[in-house]
Amino acid sequence: MKIFYAVQATGNGHISRAMEILPYLERYGQVDLFLSGANSTLPMQAPVKYRSEGLCFFYSSKGGLDYAKTFRKFAPWRILKEVRDLPVDKYDLVINDFESITALACAHKKVPSVNFGHQASFVSDKVPRPERKNPFGEWILHNYARASQYVGLHFNCYDNFILPPIIKRDILQAEPHDRGHITVYLPSYSDAVIRQYLSCLTDYCFQVFSREVRQTTRQGNITFIPVGKDRFNRSLIGCAGIIANAGFETPAEALYLGKKLLVMPIHGQYEQLCNAAALSQMGVPVANALDRNFEAIFHGWMAQKKKTPLSLDHSTESIISFMMHHCTGRKKYELDLLYPDLTFN
Repeated sequence: MKIFYAVQATGNGHISRAMEILPYLERYGQVDLFLSGANSTLPMQAPVKYRSEGLCFFYSSKGGLDYAKTFRKFAPWRILKEVRDLPVDKYDLVINDFESITALACAHKKVPSVNFGHQASFVSDKVPRPERKNPFGEWILHNYARASQYVGLHFNCYDNFILPPIIKRDILQAEPHDRGHITVYLPSYSDAVIRQYLSCLTDYCFQVFSREVRQTTRQGNITFIPVGKDRFNRSLIGCAGIIANAGFETPAEALYLGKKLLVMPIHGQYEQLCNAAALSQMGVPVANALDRNFEAIFHGWMAQKKKTPLSLDHSTESIISFMMHHCTGRKKYELDLLYPDLTFN
């Protein structure tokens, strides 16, 4: 089987998830990767056959989207050429992790595909939303990477095609402990803005993962650390709590480890508002921004008790198995005959 796997690289979460599931996909056949986007900081530690700048969203320094830069980087003629040239019709299965060029290419060439990942869960109305829905945000979630089939991932299994998060092996095998520091990953804020609001919290030590520094730098009670998977994992496993944007992978890992979690949605990113609504239902506090209210929110959060760790009912292997059963239209026994070395859960 030839598999085309499109990975969105506008953030680190998609790449992190791709690296975790790739070995399981490769059991089913040859996997060719398409990496789309230009503003992630984690390397793709696997051969990439196709690359594109994709349709990227860029962050400002103050917690929101940089609409001007996002618009400047929009290149419709390049995108149209890539849609025509992308050979999705040469593959037996197209898996799309919320990547728009692949979705357009599949629509143009009438090729079936599966939208697999967190964003796929939002085609269900059962997934939590903020009190005020954003019509344009809803349109993006439903149309940015349209597919013929969907397999979603979320904090809870809100619908029959939604599965639990995929947690990295390093996190699954970790023994969480508490070294007293607060891990901070807020890539939509500049180091200067983060320093402004954390430096006054002198009773606490912060490890801030930064896109700006090239080496670890300490400034008072704040240590700025270059973004890197191993460094971040160590910090998360040993932290007393984590402050992060309301994405998916990092909050899911924090919940799995039983860490105190405070989330801050990126301004203008509707998906993160939806995630924040789901996390709020689970008892996770939400801060709107780094602003004058942040200090009070922080102290209230630190006074809270730790939550019960998130339990997982599915392994990564069984999640990929479910997707392959669901999307190839083959029954379990047929896959057993085709791939006798596999164990299906």
